[in-house]
This record gives sequence, C-alpha cells and structure tokens, in this order.
Amino acid sequence: MSRLLDPLSVGRVVGEVVDSFIPCVKLNVIYNSNKQVSNGHELMPSVIMAKPRVQIGGEDLRTAYTLVMTDPDVPGPSDPYLREHLHWIVTDIPGITDASFGREIVSYETPNPVIGIHRYVFLLFQQRARRSVRSPSSRDYFNTRRFAEENALGLPVAAVYFNAQRETACRRR
Repeated sequence: MSRLLDPLSVGRVVGEVVDSFIPCVKLNVIYNSNKQVSNGHELMPSVIMAKPRVQIGGEDLRTAYTLVMTDPDVPGPSDPYLREHLHWIVTDIPGITDASFGREIVSYETPNPVIGIHRYVFLLFQQRARRSVRSPSSRDYFNTRRFAEENALGLPVAAVYFNAQRETACRRR
C-alpha cells in the first residue's frame, strides 16, 4: 500500500520553518483572482506582485487568526544564511472571512527571488485573543517559531507554500 507524503514535509516547510502540526482550518491563497497557491507549485514573479486574496475557513466570526508570509530561502536556497525574510503579517482575521477583514501589522512586500528557487510560505495561526499579536522588530532574520512563541500562537492551523524564481529574459517569448 502506498503512503501519501505530506507536501509541507517534502518541501521542508515542516522542519525548517515550523514543527509538525495537524491542519484543521481551510486556507485558500489566490493571486490575480485566478492563480491559487498549491504546495510546491511555481508562480512567476509577475503574478505575485500584488498581495493575494486569502480566504480562511474556521468555525465562526468570533475566532481570530494571524496570517504570516515568509521566505525561508534568503538569499538563496543553497545557503539561506539570512533565513527567514518576512513578507506579510495580518492579524485579527475573523474566521470564515478573508484577510481583508484583518489588521495588517506588516505590509505586503512583493517577493523578489534573486538567487535560485525560493519557497514562499503562508502560515495561519489561531489567536487566543484579538489585539494580542505584536509586530516583529524587523523583516530580516525573522523566525516563525519564535514569533509564534512570543505571541502565544502555538502551532499553525493551516499552511501552504509556492515556489518562485527570478524571471529571466531567456524564459520570455
């Protein structure tokens, strides 16, 4: 009998960014109204320039969530000595809505992979209370585990990631 491998583990999101967790909330990330983020799929930089629409499941409007977008492959995946770079944080997102109903505490920064193929990870955490998540001091050297611990977020309730690399002239036609 074949065993399906978790794409977050195969993509080393579990292990390098967060510890193992059980997804229990639906998370949909959509760029340009039609490009849904799927684990391990590649999106071109021209598609990811504007912040995506992020739809969140959950139980009801009373439950609040925090969305984190990070790049664990900075400056390049073969030697990510600047790991991680923070691209976006939205807090106080009510369940069964989308990120536009939340409070953006770190504005969206367009991914700009310079060296190699980068993973861009969206992580969703359930908050214990509204207005309880503080903004980190810097985008550079961000650490998702430490951020979750400092803000009493626990393990993620959902995650999805995509790959992107620099668009080069030789790819265009």
